[in-house]
Amino acid sequence: MVNVKENANFIWEIADLLRGDYKQSDYGKVILPLTVLRRLDCVLEPTKQKVLDYLPKIATMNIQNTDPVLNSIAGFNFHNKSKFDFEKLKADPNNIAANLNNYINGFSINAREIIDYFGFNEHISKLDDADLLYMIVKRFGEIDLHPNKVSNLEMGYIFEELIRRFSELSNETAGEHFTPREVIRLMVNLLFVNDKEILTKEGIVRTLYDPTSGTGGMLSISEEYVRELNPDARLEVFGQEVNPESYAICKSDMLIKGQNASNIKFGNSFTNDGLENETFDYMLSNPPFGVEWKKVQKQVEDEHEKRGFGGRFGAGLPRISDGSFLFLQHMISKMKPANGGSRIGIVFNGSPLFTGGAGSGESDIRKWIIENDMLEAIVAMPDQLFYNTGIFTYIWIVTNRKAKERKGKIQLVNAVTFYNKMSRSLGNKRNEIGEGHIETITRMYGDFKENEFSRIYDNSEFGYWQITVERPLRDEGGNIVKDGKGKLKSDANLRDNERVPLKEDIQTYFEREVLPHVPDAWIDNSKTKKGYEINFTKFFYKYKPLRRLSEIRADILALEKETEGLLRKAIE
Repeated sequence: MVNVKENANFIWEIADLLRGDYKQSDYGKVILPLTVLRRLDCVLEPTKQKVLDYLPKIATMNIQNTDPVLNSIAGFNFHNKSKFDFEKLKADPNNIAANLNNYINGFSINAREIIDYFGFNEHISKLDDADLLYMIVKRFGEIDLHPNKVSNLEMGYIFEELIRRFSELSNETAGEHFTPREVIRLMVNLLFVNDKEILTKEGIVRTLYDPTSGTGGMLSISEEYVRELNPDARLEVFGQEVNPESYAICKSDMLIKGQNASNIKFGNSFTNDGLENETFDYMLSNPPFGVEWKKVQKQVEDEHEKRGFGGRFGAGLPRISDGSFLFLQHMISKMKPANGGSRIGIVFNGSPLFTGGAGSGESDIRKWIIENDMLEAIVAMPDQLFYNTGIFTYIWIVTNRKAKERKGKIQLVNAVTFYNKMSRSLGNKRNEIGEGHIETITRMYGDFKENEFSRIYDNSEFGYWQITVERPLRDEGGNIVKDGKGKLKSDANLRDNERVPLKEDIQTYFEREVLPHVPDAWIDNSKTKKGYEINFTKFFYKYKPLRRLSEIRADILALEKETEGLLRKAIE
């Protein structure tokens, strides 16, 4: 990936020209759209003259929409009919602003829309007034981003590296824009590994969707996986992104690769579902961790209350501080019917595993997913994998077409120790999952066997009954108080809750675990609730014997001796 570092560093040096005239937090508003423009310029360069030569001929034709014809001549799903390119822009420094506008307006509508989402037009005159526009355009003209020098994969890395750096300058969260590529590769492997027989069929066409597509990393790596597996297969990718700059980068990437860029939608997936009523074979997502959904609360609650399971959020609503389960329910609503079915891979932090007791929104969502046998596996990943957080994360694999041997089962894979330490940290990212680790984790998941790192459980293992244990109210004399009908009154101060595993009989559990300690207790059955949680740590807990007192004493004495020496030196 030498090209990535060299090119990212070169572009980063150009950004330094903005110092003094732009706040550091605004550097990306200039540099990112110009990087996209230069990439488009390099991609079109071999056929640009052919398009210009055809313009006089097409002017004589009675064609309202000339874009498809010129796209065909350009050899891509877009073109540019301006006489300018970066080389010609460099040749006329006195008219750089007008010429650059002419160049941008020469793009086909679909490519011009991408530049519009950056809001770059407003910066052209500002840069020109500061005598920076020509200097910066000239420098961009010196960087070679032709596809034979910089692959689409490398271009994606360059964008992500620039976004990360700009985000660090402005104290923003770079991790909201993209996911580390090795994490995506692992997710893609897990999603596709058991479908290789399907994906290697001649002429197979499948669809994949990411509701938080960012710069398009998940879509790109999924495409690469399927193409390497079967060059004759086609994976049509779809996505939606709420950040304008990330959306523009994702869409430009799709445009260059010949994908249908109109499949990438802009806006909030919850309030403006750009792919409403669409279903997909595969779905991937890395939604932002622990982000509140207060801004969309009214619309989401209205859909939940008015449409129930006819909408997307029928199973329940999580607490307002974390919208993770909203994304998963949104994706489940886009599953194909069970006879064909769909597979979902999504990254969560630890909260969706256990937050919320029985009867809460989170527990009800887990209950709905597990009791409908949609949760296939959860993979625990190492900490410090992401750029904006050091927390442990988990990949959930959710599907409505489990293989026969997986029905009624959930696999847990503990991969927290499968990582390499990075020589240089990137934000909070200090660890990375190596290729060998990805292969090992994928194999353990695909083999569906138990070992030190893989456990398989019945769905019911994660469920429990929450029972309410009551004890009688007593008066000052210690006598039990009854109501007018002669029923025992309960003492709210002595009320307690117990969790009974679903596999156990409630009464048997009560008589064994509760009554020996409080013989006057009873269960209020009207308050019994069913809950689900996934206590990942419990299933992989290893007992560590306590150290012997002699060892601890020796350590303390050694420490005391060491500190005595330090104190003596300080006094002397």
